[in-house]
Amino acid sequence: MLSTVVRILPVLFVTLAAVAYVAYVEGADAFAVRNSVPMLVLILLAALTLYRGGGSWRGADWRWLLGTLGFAIPALGLSLYLHYGYHTDLDGIRSNAMYPLDLFRYLPAYTLVAGAIGFAIGWIVGRNVR
Repeated sequence: MLSTVVRILPVLFVTLAAVAYVAYVEGADAFAVRNSVPMLVLILLAALTLYRGGGSWRGADWRWLLGTLGFAIPALGLSLYLHYGYHTDLDGIRSNAMYPLDLFRYLPAYTLVAGAIGFAIGWIVGRNVR
C-alpha cells in the first residue's frame, strides 16, 4: 500500500500543478473546473494501473502502463500547450479573438478524445511488447 502511494505521488504533483496552472490562466470567468476533468481522469488511470500492478508500474502489464502514458501525453500536453499559448498570447490567440475564453469551452472534450486515442495506441503497442 505504501509503495502505491509513493509511486503515485509524482503523478499527483504534476497533475495538480497542471490543474493549478489551468485555474490561474483561465481565472474565475472561464471553464477551469471543466478543463481539469481530463487531468483527474489521468490520476484515476494512474491509480488503476498501480492497483492492477500491485503497487508497481510494470506489474499490471505493459498495456496499462503504455496506455496510461498514451493518455497523459495528449490530455496534459494539448491542454497545457493551449493554456500556455493563451497565457503568453501566442500568435494572438487571446488578443485577436473576439471571444478568447471560448477556446476552453470544448477543450475538455477534445483532450479526452485525444487521450482516449493515445490510450488505445499505447494499449495496442503494449500488447505487442514481450
